Amino acid sequence: MKVSKLAANLIGSEIVKIGNEVNDLKAQGAEIANLTIGDLNSDLYPIPVKLKEEIQKAYQINLTNYPPANGLLSLRKSVSNDLKKRCNLEYDVNDILITAGSRPLIYAVYKVIVDAGDKVIYPTPSWNNNHYTYLTSAEAVEVKTTPENNFLPTAADLRPFVEGAVLLSLCSPLNPTGTMFTENQLREICELVLKENKRRGADEKPLYLMYDQIYSNLTFGSKHVDPVSLFPEMKEYTIYIDGISKCLAATGVRVGWGFGPSHIMDKMKALLTHVGAWAPKPEQEATAKFYENYDQVNDFVEEFKGRLEASLKVLHHGIQDLKNKGLKVESIEPMGAMYLTIKLDYIGKTKPDGGLIENSSDLVFYLISDAGVALVPFSAFGEAKSEPWFRASVGGLEISEIEVMLPKLENALNHLK
Repeated sequence: MKVSKLAANLIGSEIVKIGNEVNDLKAQGAEIANLTIGDLNSDLYPIPVKLKEEIQKAYQINLTNYPPANGLLSLRKSVSNDLKKRCNLEYDVNDILITAGSRPLIYAVYKVIVDAGDKVIYPTPSWNNNHYTYLTSAEAVEVKTTPENNFLPTAADLRPFVEGAVLLSLCSPLNPTGTMFTENQLREICELVLKENKRRGADEKPLYLMYDQIYSNLTFGSKHVDPVSLFPEMKEYTIYIDGISKCLAATGVRVGWGFGPSHIMDKMKALLTHVGAWAPKPEQEATAKFYENYDQVNDFVEEFKGRLEASLKVLHHGIQDLKNKGLKVESIEPMGAMYLTIKLDYIGKTKPDGGLIENSSDLVFYLISDAGVALVPFSAFGEAKSEPWFRASVGGLEISEIEVMLPKLENALNHLK
């Protein structure tokens, strides 16, 4: 049966493919340390007790009809107040849009700004920008980053491509690497955006910056930085993506928010009224009440991110121990989010059964079967399959499970020749 050209050429998720393999083996009784999913084991990391209580209360009083298209006013007020207190960002409630997590917001940014054939710039590795670019029939400008810069783009990397581009998509802390922009790195990029927009004529579409900061509260030691705090004039060009999915361990609660220039947010709201991507009303009501207490949010986030950081450090130190033993591995010290960037330089090696590890996907499936360890290759984030870099997410495991996994990884790598 014929389908649309767009549907016929959609690319399946490599992460889903790996996840299916893991689930099949676990169903057969295999023990797999699943470091693939950018999610949390909700038994290990439950949502805040008060948030759960407020969700239950909202259902009990029958807040189960449609919410407003742009989100409950009470939640938009809570978000506006939190932005002011936490980040010193001033955004009116009408410039804040609530949706079911951050994905509808990202999709709406692309659809509202990008016309078919327009240039969209994004770094690799990065999460899903290639797919959103495809869905908008845009021209993808993929900017390859380096481990020396923590896999984050610099202004020098981006400069050759800004002319004619309409959207620059950035994320910090970054999925998949767990690294984040320094103030100087982001300052130089903002200066580049401002200079390019000053150069353009009144009849040209500006270069907008989509800044995904969904992990901004989950940082370790370093302070999160954002464009408008550095340059107030960036407010005209910056659309932020944020929400509770990561910072409140609430990936399934589905409450996200975006904020930015009024004319962009109004069009995003109009677009999403036809998609029906609003967050459930009880969850919105509960989030509004939870965010009324700034200290309550902080207390949960500090305890939660402390546990994530502890798990990441165990994994990072474990990889460094393998490196010190002479294995061809590396890891980048975690800076934020729930991810560790790991290098396993074993592409081209031969497996015990004589088969060749031809690419990063081959190595992933070898480690699943022979080590009980599941990682995501950077090829799932726009990199070539020849790249030996991988994302490890610690949200689904206890520290003890990470400690048990490391010798198994060591053994499997030592059997590659």
